[in-house]
Amino acid sequence: MDKWLVNVPVATVWTSFDSARDIDWDAVTNPVNMAAWLHGLTYETRLGLCEDNLVQTQVLFGQEVLLMEEKENWAHIIIPSQPSSKNESGYPGWVPKSQLVRSEAEWNLHDGPVVVVTSPKAILSGENILELSFQTTLPLINEEDSKVYVKTPKGIGELGWENIVVFETMAARYKGMGSDIVSAGEQFLGLPYLWGGMSSYGYDCSGFSYSMCKANGFIIPRDAHDQANTGKTVPLSEIKPGDLLFFAHEEGKGSIHHVGIYYGNGKLLHSPNTGKTVEIILLAGTIYERELCAARRYWHETEA
Repeated sequence: MDKWLVNVPVATVWTSFDSARDIDWDAVTNPVNMAAWLHGLTYETRLGLCEDNLVQTQVLFGQEVLLMEEKENWAHIIIPSQPSSKNESGYPGWVPKSQLVRSEAEWNLHDGPVVVVTSPKAILSGENILELSFQTTLPLINEEDSKVYVKTPKGIGELGWENIVVFETMAARYKGMGSDIVSAGEQFLGLPYLWGGMSSYGYDCSGFSYSMCKANGFIIPRDAHDQANTGKTVPLSEIKPGDLLFFAHEEGKGSIHHVGIYYGNGKLLHSPNTGKTVEIILLAGTIYERELCAARRYWHETEA
């Protein structure tokens, strides 16, 4: 399979090459217009992304994907950076071919220095001006006093220091504690839920937990049920801030349908469902208290 790069700030990954509706036009073009797409969705058309099984996940600018096949200007891809039980090589789905560009041999997100966006949004200037999402990761070219130069799928770009951190390699990323996972999530309080969302334009429940763990150096599975099957098992009586809490149908005895981040003091930090926003709630007396079934810890209690 050939390696390709995402060349829009956020590429939505659809269930099939014909999943996108007319109302989704702004999400499947290049340039993409995430703000216009989301503004144009009603509650019902947002809900349809989930209930009609239209969207799988999202990928960010510069992420590497593997191309499996093409059909009607669409590309069937696998996302290696999003582990999934759906495919051992990564998360599968369809994106418009126009939102991809073939990866060059010198593109390197693994061994060389990288720049990671740490603010909710960051403006990439230079040859192209783009609004990038939290956790967008690009190869570093050069550092200056007020900005850094990065390699992008579109050429060379510039980012301000106030929005980014630089790591020597991806493997050398800072590994955060549980409190750091919570702090990362607090930045997004009030952000509307988006089914399949993996960016600061909107997260779904597992996209939120995945992204806050990723922001602290931990790559975990993409979906809630897979997240619950890995990580360190933590007794519910011993949970700490930053642990992931899982919720299942039939008052905790059925299939897992939701995940959130334990905030501490009996509270949950999560992206609930369509029509709601990222919030912190008390678990006591809620449906979540009755459905709580498991906890997993991906962070380490001492720095790695």
